[in-house]
Amino acid sequence: MTTIPSGAKYRIGGVDFAIVNDGTYWYDAGAIFGIVPRVMWERAQPELDDRYRMPLGLNCILLRSRGKTVLIEAGVGGKQGDRDNATPAEEGTLITSLAALGVAPADVDVVMNTHLHADHCGWNTIEAADGSLTPTFPNATYVINAKEWEDATHPNERTRATYLERNLSPIADRLHLADGEYQITDELIFVPTIGHTEGHSTVVIRSGQEWGVYLGDMAQHVAQLERTAWVSGLDILPLVSMETKKQLMDRAIDDQALLVFCHGAYPGVGRMTRTAEGYRKWVDEAPLPEGSK
Repeated sequence: MTTIPSGAKYRIGGVDFAIVNDGTYWYDAGAIFGIVPRVMWERAQPELDDRYRMPLGLNCILLRSRGKTVLIEAGVGGKQGDRDNATPAEEGTLITSLAALGVAPADVDVVMNTHLHADHCGWNTIEAADGSLTPTFPNATYVINAKEWEDATHPNERTRATYLERNLSPIADRLHLADGEYQITDELIFVPTIGHTEGHSTVVIRSGQEWGVYLGDMAQHVAQLERTAWVSGLDILPLVSMETKKQLMDRAIDDQALLVFCHGAYPGVGRMTRTAEGYRKWVDEAPLPEGSK
């Protein structure tokens, strides 16, 4: 059986981090590309399964900052129903990816959810032997935007299919609800980036003169980062999403910032560049060589 790749290492200034993989998630391509005509997006995304779904990466980050072990994002999970549209747990999960780096769930101090859609917070919780739900990371504080928590715990007709109570209620007494920017350490900042949801956030890693950002669900395909007008059909506030994306991508180009893309093909790390014609162009970033210090 195939084993998922995981553990690719990168560095921003003095902060080392690893990409911890939760496998591959399959989602309807038409929903992802929204109003973009299929004749255009299928050139960028030719791989579809027999249900017209495209593969999405589930790239999460593990890092240490100022003595804290931090997990950014929590994949689709392993509870009953969590992996119905994802690669099977037998091929590897976020938990096995952490274990391969010598990290147990109890070692994690902070879990950061960019938002609370089910493919980003599934491993917030696990099923105990008796069937009850408990936090997967028993010693962690879960950092979530306050507006996102409010919307997730009071879903409407559009959002209730992806804001799942089983991922939320067991962590209700372990939250830090961020209202605006929130600094976990001087190297790690939780920043609102409204558009995909009203409470969506990204995570900025800053050290020395370098910075990078974990993008969460600002896009589900790299073409959506390159093209401002290619907005996901899943975005709640598409016009706001366009402006948020444009501002961040332009700044990332100017500063040569490192970008970590949750739903990109593993490991989902790269930089945004600009072509001679003025177009944005994603360029993959290779991991650090094995044994790098």
